[in-house]
Amino acid sequence: MKNKYFALKATAFMLTALLAGSMAACSGGTTQTETQAVSATEAVRETQTATADEAEIKKLSEADITINDTIENSTGGEHAILADGESLSYKNTKVVKTGDSDSGDEADFYGDNAAIFATNGGTLDLSKMVVKTDGTHANAVFSYGEGTTVNISDSYIETSGNCSGGLMTTGGGTMNATDVTVNTSGNSSAAIRSDRGGGDVNITGGSYTTSGTGSPVIYSTADITVDNAELTSTASQGVVVEGKNSVTLNNVTLNADNNTKNSDKSAYYQAVMIYQSMSGDAAQGTSSFTMNGGTLTNANGDIFFVNNTATDITLSGAAIINNDADGVFLRAAAAGWGSDGSNGGQVNLNASKQTISGDMLVDDISVLNLYLKDGSSFNGAINPTGSAGEVYVNLSGGSKWTLTADSYVTSLTCDADSIDLNGHTLYVNGVAYTAGSASTGSAITFTVSSGGQGGAPDKPGEGGGHGPGDGGTPPAKPE
Repeated sequence: MKNKYFALKATAFMLTALLAGSMAACSGGTTQTETQAVSATEAVRETQTATADEAEIKKLSEADITINDTIENSTGGEHAILADGESLSYKNTKVVKTGDSDSGDEADFYGDNAAIFATNGGTLDLSKMVVKTDGTHANAVFSYGEGTTVNISDSYIETSGNCSGGLMTTGGGTMNATDVTVNTSGNSSAAIRSDRGGGDVNITGGSYTTSGTGSPVIYSTADITVDNAELTSTASQGVVVEGKNSVTLNNVTLNADNNTKNSDKSAYYQAVMIYQSMSGDAAQGTSSFTMNGGTLTNANGDIFFVNNTATDITLSGAAIINNDADGVFLRAAAAGWGSDGSNGGQVNLNASKQTISGDMLVDDISVLNLYLKDGSSFNGAINPTGSAGEVYVNLSGGSKWTLTADSYVTSLTCDADSIDLNGHTLYVNGVAYTAGSASTGSAITFTVSSGGQGGAPDKPGEGGGHGPGDGGTPPAKPE
């Protein structure tokens, strides 16, 4: 699989080089630029198709798995399988869980009512399993607490109730999944889900799909890494990162169609949301989203939305397509989380061998440092309606920015041939940039944490009154 990953990156690199060469040959005519944009989109779509083929995603159904034993539990608050400080293994087993939890916090934070639950340093090895739950707060497979590990492979998971995630990790637990298929249909039911105390989640291969409101494929209050998998959301964001946590996607196919709202705190739809809810459960600090290779296809709204937090977004050779002509590539802006006047987004966007198409909007309480390097290309505008938040742009290593409208930045570092104005005006700290000139500027300094003390705890990926988070020391389960 590693060879396929590196082959994909090489393909993405050649694609980016071809696009960069095309931009360099641009004479600035509008018709030519439009032709380049169409060609770039077609090339990215071709790369997307090749990526899906090379990834060889293993998608399982219940019928694909031979079942030798069935374990059922219908009592609210109980488990079908429990590993409490012990090591257990199950194979070719079907687990059916019904019943509701009387406490959302007990279920979301500490594993109450989960079908399969490991805690107190226990280890569960699961292979060729079928896990199905139908109840409120009925998570399928749950790892809770430091020293606790769940390993699951070649399995099929299905949850149909609200607040019922597929793979759930809290309190510093570890979750390792290989070639697992997860389908969730309830609201607030992320396929790959974490909550208070976070943990380490490692996903290799498999297919993960959500169809409920407030149910992104990934809701991260942990450190989550996904390799060579397919992620699909049909109603919610593809990925949500809250607080000082991370998501890394390596050679992943992500399809997002965020078309429903879980609250009235934001009017925007997006594929990836990075924010801080201020619920008190997620540590404040710099989050991160990394995408190496793979494809991201967005059906509705923006690609990235950052609110009430600071974040590092790192993109390298990923094919990113927005099928919504009205959506933007990046929106850093205030919304309903945090305190008014201090709840914008603070973004370091690092692009290497990356093609970016679409505008970037930074409101007057937000900040953007954009680094384009290693032959990256950006075809779009920054704050085309006028100056707003502080923006620094740094182009190096033969990277190019082709403007699609007038743009406003605070500071600029570039070589003489880095920017194609394309008939538009670039304002740098209020002064029109002179075509063909080099510039040296300085990055914008972030505050230590973004947000404040305000804001209700409603979040796009959770139901109930509390949110997940990296709360420092994982919490002990209350007696």
